[in-house]
Amino acid sequence: MTHNLHQVALTLVPGVGSILIRQLISYCGSAADVFQAPLGRLLKIPGIGEVTARAIHKPDVLTTAEQVIKQLEKLDAHSLFFTDKNYPARLKNLYDAPAMLYFRGSGDLNAPRTIGLVGTRQATDYGRRITADLIEALVPYGVTVFSGLAYGIDIAAHRASLTSGLPTIGVMASGLDIIYPNIHQKTAQEMLVQGGLLTESTPGTKPDAHLFPARNRIIAGLSDAVVVVEAAAKGGALITAEYANNYHRDVFAVPGQLNQAFSAGCNKLIRENKAQIYTSPRDLIEAMNWDAPVTEPSPKGIPPALPLDITEEESQILALLRQSATLHIDDLSWQAQIPMSRLASVLLNLEFRGFVRSLPGKTYAPVYA
Repeated sequence: MTHNLHQVALTLVPGVGSILIRQLISYCGSAADVFQAPLGRLLKIPGIGEVTARAIHKPDVLTTAEQVIKQLEKLDAHSLFFTDKNYPARLKNLYDAPAMLYFRGSGDLNAPRTIGLVGTRQATDYGRRITADLIEALVPYGVTVFSGLAYGIDIAAHRASLTSGLPTIGVMASGLDIIYPNIHQKTAQEMLVQGGLLTESTPGTKPDAHLFPARNRIIAGLSDAVVVVEAAAKGGALITAEYANNYHRDVFAVPGQLNQAFSAGCNKLIRENKAQIYTSPRDLIEAMNWDAPVTEPSPKGIPPALPLDITEEESQILALLRQSATLHIDDLSWQAQIPMSRLASVLLNLEFRGFVRSLPGKTYAPVYA
């Protein structure tokens, strides 16, 4: 397993988070170039003050990175920097995506179909049954299941996936060497063969409270859709749903009895139109268009001449869609390098003009190939 010393070291510099790491790479070219840049050049980079610039030049950062790499090698773990080709494509265009991920296992972080399955740690028999039924229904579609390895719905999702033969990946709020809760060690070990474990934290990092919301954003970002099975009025599952909505992911919530505390969160998501109601696996499968062929044939015909007032961005989007037949909005944003906020408006304009059609699951296709 090969690891890039300077990439690992960059994530260890005090005061330098994922957004600032992207800024440094953008100005300097590579992680190695960041550490070789003179102090004066670093100070010219927006967001870099003298304290941070001097911290980058401290030799102990590289020494610590060497120790981290030794730990990763013992764990047989991969390090995935945001510029690597194997870094999860669904995360690449998110403004707050981790600059570095650490992964153990055999699963595909770029699987064609993914869901995040989350919920309360105090799961009921009803919640566990709904979870198991959904997993079983997803088997024909080869879906990869992401969750947080926590008590309740999370571990029910992982175990049901293992039983059904679906790959499942646990996103952790700790280092890869610290399974939390410890009672889930056996399940985590099985997941390495049929999925894996993923984190943005270096080995030895304990699961402190502030790391759990950060973990939830990764689950949301990696998922085509997030399903909240049971949730209280406040908690991690609702945080995951909030991130999923911000990332333009589909969100589903399982309705529950009005007098049950762990139905309050799901009912709230549905009431506030932050989630689609989930009544059966068909709701998810049809919304995500998973029954359709992976690549839909485009309608036959002669493409209309492009109007003279078409913009460069619109032309670029049409070219990408005609090349790929269908593309998820995230892939379009990444390939075209157009921010999601602007891309949604451009796509809507193209749809009104009859050049693009929207498909379920935030996927788009050209009206003419």
